[in-house]
Amino acid sequence: MDRSLNLSFEFFPPRSEKIAAQLRETYRALADLGPAYFSVTYGAGGTTRDKTFETVLEIQRETGIEAAPHLSCIGSTEGEIRQILESFRQHGIRRIVALRGDLPSGMRADGDFHYANELVAFIREQSGRTFHIEVAAYPETHPQAPSYPVDLRNFKRKVEAGASGAITQYFYNADAYFYFLEDCRREGITIPVVPGIMPITNYSQLARFSDMCGAEIPRWMRKRLESYGDDLESIRAFGVEVITGLCQTLIRGGVTGLHFYTMNRAEPTLTICRNLGLTGG
Repeated sequence: MDRSLNLSFEFFPPRSEKIAAQLRETYRALADLGPAYFSVTYGAGGTTRDKTFETVLEIQRETGIEAAPHLSCIGSTEGEIRQILESFRQHGIRRIVALRGDLPSGMRADGDFHYANELVAFIREQSGRTFHIEVAAYPETHPQAPSYPVDLRNFKRKVEAGASGAITQYFYNADAYFYFLEDCRREGITIPVVPGIMPITNYSQLARFSDMCGAEIPRWMRKRLESYGDDLESIRAFGVEVITGLCQTLIRGGVTGLHFYTMNRAEPTLTICRNLGLTGG
């Protein structure tokens, strides 16, 4: 196994015991790959805050591997975030994925934070270097950003506020990532920017996610996926081939890590990692 490549895997907190049981099987299987850490998402407006925290503690307890809670700030007060940080400290959590986040429909945007750089700066102000802080990056531009240069400046603000590293939104065009990295270096941004990887298992779901988050599915991929219709086996086989190739290109280009958006399923990610020779088997 290539130990020079840091792997990390993202989950969402389970909403039922059935999903919780599936997640346990997933993180136990992926733990065998020796990831640097796992991460657990955070619902809009903090709607899964408690479940996120519980899931992080369970993963760390059961696997002995570091787990990072996502923490979004929009709609939160400084007092609430201060309390959360103290709870993290007390329970041995030392890595955070700091995000602006979204509000649930109909909820007011009251709170002390408006952007992720403000959250990062507040964490540093309150906790110094206690936490390793990951932030989000968008090689294909955040969907709400007015332009690519503005989005790059917004990313730089998060770095200047104290981010330790970044995880990108998923993408299927390696050139988008490499050009983004070149632009970061020109701006003096030197923190690690790890590519986010989304395995392909369900085309309609992927298309919906991509439209929301601004990740481009290249036309040739869309057409091929559309041609499979409801043939999930063919979609998944094609997805494994495409994502394996994408990861190989990124590794040849010198990336030091890969962050997989697992959707709480082990097998697609395990298959890709096996293809890359990262499973030791």
